[in-house]
Amino acid sequence: MDRTLESLRHIIAQALPHRDPAVVFKDLNVVSMLQEFWESKQQQKATFPSEGVVVYESLPSSGPPFVSYVTLPGGSCFGNFQCCLSRAEARRDAAKVALINSLFNELPSRRITKEFIMESVQEAVASTSGTLDDADDPSTSIGAYHYMLESNMGKTMLEFQELMTIFQLLHWNGSLKALRETKCSRQEVISYYSQYSLDEKMRSHMALDWIMKERESPGILSQELRMALRQLEEARKAGQELRFYKEKKEILSLALTQIYSDPDPSSPSDDQLSLTALCGYH
Repeated sequence: MDRTLESLRHIIAQALPHRDPAVVFKDLNVVSMLQEFWESKQQQKATFPSEGVVVYESLPSSGPPFVSYVTLPGGSCFGNFQCCLSRAEARRDAAKVALINSLFNELPSRRITKEFIMESVQEAVASTSGTLDDADDPSTSIGAYHYMLESNMGKTMLEFQELMTIFQLLHWNGSLKALRETKCSRQEVISYYSQYSLDEKMRSHMALDWIMKERESPGILSQELRMALRQLEEARKAGQELRFYKEKKEILSLALTQIYSDPDPSSPSDDQLSLTALCGYH
Protein backbone atom coordinates (compact mmCIF):
# COMPACT_ATOMS: atom_id res chain seq x y z
CA MET A 1 0.00 0.00 0.00
CA ASP A 2 2.83 2.38 0.88
CA ARG A 3 4.49 1.61 -2.45
CA THR A 4 1.23 2.35 -4.30
CA LEU A 5 0.82 5.70 -2.52
CA GLU A 6 4.41 6.59 -3.32
CA SER A 7 3.83 5.71 -6.99
CA LEU A 8 0.70 7.89 -7.03
CA ARG A 9 2.62 10.84 -5.55
CA HIS A 10 5.26 10.38 -8.25
CA ILE A 11 2.59 10.37 -10.98
CA ILE A 12 0.94 13.49 -9.54
CA ALA A 13 4.30 15.25 -9.40
CA GLN A 14 4.85 14.43 -13.09
CA ALA A 15 1.37 15.15 -14.44
CA LEU A 16 0.47 18.01 -12.07
CA PRO A 17 3.81 19.59 -11.15
CA HIS A 18 2.19 22.70 -9.66
CA ARG A 19 0.05 20.70 -7.22
CA ASP A 20 0.91 19.35 -3.78
CA PRO A 21 0.46 15.54 -3.92
CA ALA A 22 -0.38 15.47 -0.21
CA VAL A 23 -3.54 17.58 -0.61
CA VAL A 24 -4.49 17.06 -4.25
CA PHE A 25 -7.72 15.16 -3.47
CA LYS A 26 -8.79 17.67 -0.83
CA ASP A 27 -8.56 20.61 -3.23
CA LEU A 28 -12.01 22.01 -4.10
CA ASN A 29 -10.67 22.86 -7.56
CA VAL A 30 -10.53 19.19 -8.53
CA VAL A 31 -12.45 19.93 -11.75
CA SER A 32 -9.61 22.03 -13.10
CA MET A 33 -7.05 19.48 -11.87
CA LEU A 34 -8.76 16.73 -13.86
CA GLN A 35 -8.73 18.91 -16.97
CA GLU A 36 -5.08 19.80 -16.35
CA PHE A 37 -4.18 16.12 -15.97
CA TRP A 38 -5.69 15.14 -19.33
CA GLU A 39 -4.25 18.18 -21.10
CA SER A 40 -0.87 17.06 -19.81
CA LYS A 41 -1.54 13.57 -21.19
CA GLN A 42 -2.36 15.08 -24.55
CA GLN A 43 0.87 17.04 -24.63
CA GLN A 44 2.75 13.83 -23.91
CA LYS A 45 0.63 12.08 -26.59
CA ALA A 46 0.67 9.04 -24.37
CA THR A 47 -2.97 8.00 -24.67
CA PHE A 48 -6.05 8.73 -26.75
CA PRO A 49 -4.24 11.07 -29.20
CA SER A 50 -7.42 12.01 -31.07
CA GLU A 51 -9.40 13.05 -28.00
CA GLY A 52 -8.71 15.60 -25.32
CA VAL A 53 -11.96 16.85 -23.86
CA VAL A 54 -13.32 16.03 -20.42
CA VAL A 55 -17.12 16.16 -20.72
CA TYR A 56 -19.56 16.71 -17.84
CA GLU A 57 -23.24 15.87 -17.80
CA SER A 58 -25.70 16.78 -15.04
CA LEU A 59 -29.01 14.97 -14.79
CA PRO A 60 -32.04 17.29 -14.82
CA SER A 61 -33.37 17.70 -11.29
CA SER A 62 -35.53 20.26 -9.54
CA GLY A 63 -33.75 19.64 -6.25
CA PRO A 64 -31.22 17.50 -4.38
CA PRO A 65 -29.72 15.00 -4.51
CA PHE A 66 -27.97 15.98 -7.72
CA VAL A 67 -26.17 13.60 -10.09
CA SER A 68 -23.25 14.42 -12.37
CA TYR A 69 -21.27 12.29 -14.81
CA VAL A 70 -17.86 12.93 -16.29
CA THR A 71 -16.60 11.21 -19.44
CA LEU A 72 -12.86 11.04 -20.01
CA PRO A 73 -10.95 10.96 -23.31
CA GLY A 74 -11.35 7.40 -24.57
CA GLY A 75 -14.86 7.09 -23.17
CA SER A 76 -14.47 5.97 -19.55
CA CYS A 77 -17.26 7.41 -17.43
CA PHE A 78 -17.56 8.13 -13.71
CA GLY A 79 -20.15 9.80 -11.51
CA ASN A 80 -20.55 11.27 -8.05
CA PHE A 81 -21.07 8.54 -5.45
CA GLN A 82 -21.94 10.84 -2.55
CA CYS A 83 -25.31 12.47 -1.90
CA CYS A 84 -24.73 15.99 -3.24
CA LEU A 85 -26.88 18.99 -2.34
CA SER A 86 -25.80 21.15 -5.31
CA ARG A 87 -24.86 20.63 -8.95
CA ALA A 88 -21.42 22.09 -8.30
CA GLU A 89 -20.82 19.64 -5.46
CA ALA A 90 -21.93 16.71 -7.65
CA ARG A 91 -19.61 17.87 -10.42
CA ARG A 92 -16.66 18.10 -8.02
CA ASP A 93 -17.40 14.68 -6.57
CA ALA A 94 -17.58 13.10 -10.04
CA ALA A 95 -14.33 14.83 -11.00
CA LYS A 96 -12.64 13.49 -7.86
CA VAL A 97 -13.66 9.90 -8.65
CA ALA A 98 -12.46 10.34 -12.24
CA LEU A 99 -9.15 11.89 -11.15
CA ILE A 100 -8.42 9.06 -8.71
CA ASN A 101 -9.10 6.48 -11.43
CA SER A 102 -7.06 8.45 -13.98
CA LEU A 103 -4.08 8.52 -11.63
CA PHE A 104 -4.40 4.84 -10.72
CA ASN A 105 -4.50 4.08 -14.44
CA GLU A 106 -0.93 5.38 -14.67
CA LEU A 107 0.41 2.79 -12.24
CA PRO A 108 2.56 0.04 -13.83
CA SER A 109 0.15 -2.57 -12.47
CA ARG A 110 -2.65 -1.08 -14.61
CA ARG A 111 -0.81 -1.69 -17.88
CA ILE A 112 -1.29 -4.91 -19.86
CA THR A 113 1.89 -6.99 -19.67
CA LYS A 114 2.65 -10.69 -20.10
CA GLU A 115 2.46 -11.10 -16.32
CA PHE A 116 -0.86 -9.26 -16.19
CA ILE A 117 -2.27 -11.45 -18.99
CA MET A 118 -1.18 -14.64 -17.22
CA GLU A 119 -2.81 -13.56 -13.95
CA SER A 120 -6.00 -12.40 -15.70
CA VAL A 121 -6.37 -15.67 -17.62
CA GLN A 122 -5.84 -17.68 -14.44
CA GLU A 123 -8.51 -15.62 -12.68
CA ALA A 124 -10.88 -16.13 -15.62
CA VAL A 125 -10.29 -19.89 -15.54
CA ALA A 126 -10.91 -19.99 -11.78
CA SER A 127 -14.26 -18.19 -12.20
CA THR A 128 -15.49 -20.43 -15.04
CA SER A 129 -15.59 -24.10 -15.96
CA GLY A 130 -12.71 -23.63 -18.43
CA THR A 131 -9.10 -24.78 -18.24
CA LEU A 132 -5.72 -23.16 -18.90
CA ASP A 133 -5.53 -25.16 -22.14
CA ASP A 134 -8.52 -23.11 -23.40
CA ALA A 135 -6.29 -20.01 -23.44
CA ASP A 136 -4.65 -21.27 -26.63
CA ASP A 137 -7.97 -22.00 -28.31
CA PRO A 138 -9.59 -18.80 -29.68
CA SER A 139 -12.88 -20.65 -30.22
CA THR A 140 -13.41 -20.73 -26.43
CA SER A 141 -14.39 -17.78 -24.22
CA ILE A 142 -11.10 -18.02 -22.30
CA GLY A 143 -9.16 -18.16 -25.57
CA ALA A 144 -11.00 -15.13 -26.96
CA TYR A 145 -10.28 -13.16 -23.76
CA HIS A 146 -6.61 -14.21 -23.98
CA TYR A 147 -6.50 -13.11 -27.62
CA MET A 148 -8.01 -9.71 -26.76
CA LEU A 149 -5.46 -9.15 -24.01
CA GLU A 150 -2.57 -10.20 -26.26
CA SER A 151 -3.84 -7.84 -28.98
CA ASN A 152 -3.77 -4.93 -26.53
CA MET A 153 -0.35 -5.54 -25.01
CA GLY A 154 1.11 -2.35 -23.55
CA LYS A 155 -2.21 -0.49 -23.23
CA THR A 156 -3.63 0.75 -19.95
CA MET A 157 -6.81 -0.64 -18.45
CA LEU A 158 -8.79 2.50 -19.36
CA GLU A 159 -7.71 2.08 -22.98
CA PHE A 160 -8.61 -1.61 -22.93
CA GLN A 161 -11.94 -0.83 -21.28
CA GLU A 162 -13.30 0.88 -24.40
CA LEU A 163 -12.91 -2.32 -26.44
CA MET A 164 -14.32 -4.41 -23.59
CA THR A 165 -17.37 -2.15 -23.38
CA ILE A 166 -18.10 -2.72 -27.08
CA PHE A 167 -18.06 -6.49 -26.57
CA GLN A 168 -20.13 -6.23 -23.40
CA LEU A 169 -22.77 -4.37 -25.41
CA LEU A 170 -22.59 -6.82 -28.33
CA HIS A 171 -23.12 -9.69 -25.89
CA TRP A 172 -25.97 -7.83 -24.14
CA ASN A 173 -27.95 -7.10 -27.31
CA GLY A 174 -27.42 -10.57 -28.78
CA SER A 175 -25.09 -9.66 -31.64
CA LEU A 176 -22.32 -12.01 -30.53
CA LYS A 177 -24.74 -14.94 -30.46
CA ALA A 178 -25.96 -14.02 -33.95
CA LEU A 179 -22.38 -13.85 -35.20
CA ARG A 180 -21.60 -17.30 -33.78
CA GLU A 181 -24.62 -18.70 -35.58
CA THR A 182 -23.24 -17.36 -38.88
CA LYS A 183 -19.96 -19.24 -38.22
CA CYS A 184 -17.82 -16.14 -37.72
CA SER A 185 -14.81 -16.99 -35.58
CA ARG A 186 -14.18 -15.10 -32.37
CA GLN A 187 -10.88 -13.85 -33.81
CA GLU A 188 -12.69 -12.42 -36.85
CA VAL A 189 -15.21 -10.66 -34.64
CA ILE A 190 -12.53 -9.26 -32.34
CA SER A 191 -10.37 -8.11 -35.26
CA TYR A 192 -13.37 -6.50 -36.95
CA TYR A 193 -14.69 -4.56 -33.97
CA SER A 194 -11.21 -3.59 -32.76
CA GLN A 195 -11.15 -1.18 -35.71
CA TYR A 196 -14.18 0.73 -34.48
CA SER A 197 -14.95 3.07 -31.61
CA LEU A 198 -18.25 3.26 -29.79
CA ASP A 199 -19.91 6.16 -31.63
CA GLU A 200 -23.36 7.37 -32.70
CA LYS A 201 -23.39 5.05 -35.70
CA MET A 202 -22.80 1.95 -33.57
CA ARG A 203 -25.38 3.12 -31.01
CA SER A 204 -27.94 3.55 -33.81
CA HIS A 205 -27.29 0.01 -35.05
CA MET A 206 -27.76 -1.39 -31.55
CA ALA A 207 -30.90 0.69 -31.04
CA LEU A 208 -32.30 -0.85 -34.24
CA ASP A 209 -31.65 -4.31 -32.79
CA TRP A 210 -33.70 -3.41 -29.72
CA ILE A 211 -36.50 -1.95 -31.84
CA MET A 212 -36.77 -5.33 -33.55
CA LYS A 213 -36.77 -7.08 -30.16
CA GLU A 214 -39.59 -4.79 -29.01
CA ARG A 215 -41.67 -5.72 -32.05
CA GLU A 216 -41.19 -9.40 -31.20
CA SER A 217 -41.68 -9.00 -27.42
CA PRO A 218 -43.66 -5.83 -26.58
CA GLY A 219 -42.55 -4.29 -23.29
CA ILE A 220 -38.99 -5.61 -23.32
CA LEU A 221 -37.53 -2.16 -24.01
CA SER A 222 -39.12 -0.60 -20.93
CA GLN A 223 -38.08 -3.58 -18.84
CA GLU A 224 -34.44 -3.38 -20.01
CA LEU A 225 -34.37 0.39 -19.50
CA ARG A 226 -35.58 0.09 -15.90
CA MET A 227 -32.87 -2.51 -15.27
CA ALA A 228 -30.18 -0.35 -16.92
CA LEU A 229 -31.15 2.69 -14.82
CA ARG A 230 -31.01 0.61 -11.63
CA GLN A 231 -27.60 -0.85 -12.57
CA LEU A 232 -26.28 2.61 -13.44
CA GLU A 233 -27.37 4.04 -10.10
CA GLU A 234 -25.93 1.14 -8.11
CA ALA A 235 -22.60 1.31 -9.96
CA ARG A 236 -22.42 5.10 -9.52
CA LYS A 237 -23.00 4.89 -5.77
CA ALA A 238 -20.27 2.23 -5.60
CA GLY A 239 -17.79 4.51 -7.39
CA GLN A 240 -17.41 2.13 -10.35
CA GLU A 241 -16.67 2.85 -14.00
CA LEU A 242 -20.06 3.48 -15.62
CA ARG A 243 -19.77 3.44 -19.39
CA PHE A 244 -21.35 0.03 -20.02
CA TYR A 245 -24.45 0.88 -17.98
CA LYS A 246 -24.69 4.41 -19.33
CA GLU A 247 -24.39 3.21 -22.93
CA LYS A 248 -27.17 0.68 -22.31
CA LYS A 249 -29.39 3.50 -21.07
CA GLU A 250 -28.55 5.70 -24.07
CA ILE A 251 -29.16 2.91 -26.61
CA LEU A 252 -32.49 1.89 -25.08
CA SER A 253 -33.63 5.52 -24.80
CA LEU A 254 -32.72 6.06 -28.45
CA ALA A 255 -34.71 2.97 -29.44
CA LEU A 256 -37.77 4.17 -27.54
CA THR A 257 -37.51 7.62 -29.11
CA GLN A 258 -37.32 6.12 -32.59
CA ILE A 259 -40.29 3.86 -31.96
CA TYR A 260 -42.50 6.82 -31.04
CA SER A 261 -41.19 9.03 -33.85
CA ASP A 262 -40.85 6.54 -36.73
CA PRO A 263 -43.98 4.81 -38.03
CA ASP A 264 -41.86 2.02 -39.56
CA PRO A 265 -38.79 1.46 -37.34
CA SER A 266 -38.13 -1.94 -38.90
CA SER A 267 -36.75 -0.39 -42.09
CA PRO A 268 -32.95 -0.67 -41.85
CA SER A 269 -30.75 2.22 -42.89
CA ASP A 270 -28.43 1.92 -45.87
CA ASP A 271 -25.35 1.88 -43.67
CA GLN A 272 -26.59 -0.85 -41.33
CA LEU A 273 -23.82 -3.24 -40.31
CA SER A 274 -24.19 -6.48 -42.21
CA LEU A 275 -23.44 -9.80 -40.53
CA THR A 276 -22.83 -11.29 -43.95
CA ALA A 277 -20.23 -8.65 -44.71
CA LEU A 278 -18.56 -9.27 -41.36
CA CYS A 279 -18.33 -12.99 -41.96
CA GLY A 280 -16.61 -12.27 -45.26
CA TYR A 281 -14.05 -10.09 -43.51
CA HIS A 282 -10.52 -11.48 -43.45
